[in-house]
Amino acid sequence: MDILTLLQLAGISSPLSSEEAQSVIKKLEEISHTIVYSNSIVAKDGILYFFGRRNQEKLLGVLYSSQQQPTDFQGQQKSVTIEGKNYFLKLCPLDHNNALGLRKALTFLQPRLVGLRTSAGLGDRLGLATPGHVRAARGRPLAIFFAQQSIREMARTKRTPEQVLDDATWGLFQEGWREGFGADADHLKTTEDADACIAAGFTLFTVDPSQYVDDAADSDSLSVLREKIDIFPWKTLETSWEILRHDYVGKQFGAGQFSFVFDEENLLRATVKYGQAIAHTARMYRHILERIGKGTFELEVSVDETETPTTPLEHLFVVSELKRLGVEWVSLAPRFVGRFEKGVDYIGNLQAFEENFTQHAAIAREFGPYKISIHSGSDKFSIYPIAARTSEGLVHLKTAGTSYLEALRAVALLEPDFFRRIAVFSIGRYPQDRASYHVSAELSRLPDPRSLSDEALKEMLNQFHSREVLHVTYGSVLDKFGEQLLDV
Repeated sequence: MDILTLLQLAGISSPLSSEEAQSVIKKLEEISHTIVYSNSIVAKDGILYFFGRRNQEKLLGVLYSSQQQPTDFQGQQKSVTIEGKNYFLKLCPLDHNNALGLRKALTFLQPRLVGLRTSAGLGDRLGLATPGHVRAARGRPLAIFFAQQSIREMARTKRTPEQVLDDATWGLFQEGWREGFGADADHLKTTEDADACIAAGFTLFTVDPSQYVDDAADSDSLSVLREKIDIFPWKTLETSWEILRHDYVGKQFGAGQFSFVFDEENLLRATVKYGQAIAHTARMYRHILERIGKGTFELEVSVDETETPTTPLEHLFVVSELKRLGVEWVSLAPRFVGRFEKGVDYIGNLQAFEENFTQHAAIAREFGPYKISIHSGSDKFSIYPIAARTSEGLVHLKTAGTSYLEALRAVALLEPDFFRRIAVFSIGRYPQDRASYHVSAELSRLPDPRSLSDEALKEMLNQFHSREVLHVTYGSVLDKFGEQLLDV
């Protein structure tokens, strides 16, 4: 298929074969003076779109006839001649308005609902990793959230929700991904957080009510628990202690091979621990529902960032109460047994994890169905087979920091002196930056990067303590070295 045939097509063109792409690329490079990414080439209703690079600048190319005149793109326009026919070529910067125009023109670049498909979220702290994520995901039987960022990460990287979605858009366009994707606004704590991500066009809203979880409930005496129940703000939960006792105490709840029964004590602990978190989740859900309407978004409930594991009874209580309050969700992240620290494998007894995960997965099938979501999922290689097997496909994995660490690995290979400076700086920042993360790296266990050879320096990316230090200091590193890091 040649370039003129593409420009005469009605509808959208199919991906080009390597042979077809060569002649098209040759002509596009000739008229645009850019290096064209072959997978990006696509035509729709007489307009051809492509992704090109000129030196270090990437550009959106839009080629069209005088009858088309697309108005959604801003850039430098010039006249070009192709086989004696006159066309216009517009080369556009990769800015927000042009990303909006591209998503409008090519609807496969719009995030969509994923539902209960087995899925993974691939966070990108630098805004550069999506092409690599696409290459890793292509051909895999997974739904992918190529746009995923928590509010905390956005604050530390100084990116907006629009920038997160736009960066994913450009990466997907570059690689020619047409198989759909989700966009996860992760760890939302306030309605203001949700509003910003609604405006940007995210499709999955992960509500984090951890500030409303009472972790002390696990160890409180019965007398303290009853005091807390007496002053509980029942209006927010739209029920009463008497009703909860009637609905739960002594009742048997089955989930697959498991059977669960509440007594008064474990109901007290579940209510005190999670009651206000449930109420906050319902408020967030209703706010999003009011803003954009049913069927336009998905919800994940995240209770993983707590001090103690979520017991199966607590899981059952949370989802039963959310259902009563009219909340609908596609995934839930409990706090599992063991430790899910950043950038390293699971820490804990694998048999205990499997028993715990199997119970949570059974509850999700019985009381949903919905997916069990695994947060801080980067590098948890030892538990992936367990989760895949016991979830029966109802599982979502969230990763965020791995692509950042791999970017640092590239820096260590290409510019070891620069990486050495980053490592020294990260060690200095770790005591402050670790505060909001569950990590256990000890600075005394790290080598001094200044004393390491270039070859030994790369090994810091393979060691437990240095990986965690580098992982959680990304915000400070980007503040100090961001432009230089992106230029490597």
